[in-house]
Amino acid sequence: MTIRHDGLTVDWLGYATLRFAGDETVVYVDPGRYGVLTGEWEPHTDGIGHPPSSDYRAEDGDIVCVTHVHHYDPDGIERVASEDATIVAYEGIDERVGDRDLPPLSSLPYDVVEVGMKSQTTVKDVPIWSTPAYNEPDGRHTLPDGTPYHPEGFGCGFMIAVEGTRAFYPGDSDVLPGHRTLEVSLLCPPIGPRATMDRHEAASLAATIDPDLVMPVHYNTFSNLEADSREFAADVAEAGVPVVLDEQ
Repeated sequence: MTIRHDGLTVDWLGYATLRFAGDETVVYVDPGRYGVLTGEWEPHTDGIGHPPSSDYRAEDGDIVCVTHVHHYDPDGIERVASEDATIVAYEGIDERVGDRDLPPLSSLPYDVVEVGMKSQTTVKDVPIWSTPAYNEPDGRHTLPDGTPYHPEGFGCGFMIAVEGTRAFYPGDSDVLPGHRTLEVSLLCPPIGPRATMDRHEAASLAATIDPDLVMPVHYNTFSNLEADSREFAADVAEAGVPVVLDEQ
């Protein structure tokens, strides 16, 4: 299902893969992994809300953003990127590719722009802001030994102004103080409960920043990300914020 919002078409293609398309520009965020773009993904529970997998190879992306190494999938990038695409990637990815047996960003056949946790750049007339993304060390999203799933410095989120419409994906992150001051038209929060903000925290963020539309992502891809998206939508709607679910 394609969502239309403020001059954009928006698609959640599964896991963390987002597509934002205006009249002239197409931007993807975190394409691929877990078979969502190769047609191999299967639901772990009957009846869950999630986009169906497909053999997706649009190769139409002008810009592809990658938040951290967990979402870095070279095959996914090649499936969505056009020949002259620019990859905007968090600068810490290459420090960790060896741990995951992945090639470095420099091996990709595209121009690559690396960004820090908090920066602003413009690529092909598209303003892009990176934002910190991490789990608080004293919060609930930690490993059994108390280590955050995503420690500070591990990745980033992205706010992207596609043809004037600001869309924000926080990345794999808790709700952080800086998130609450952003002005965005479209908020796409992760709501899988294990290693990111859960649906309650994401709904509270939506109520605080009051975007024009909320569309949750990064849930129900596998059992650790299982979330009740309809309850999330009800909570957001109760706060007076428009919300949509892009799932089947």
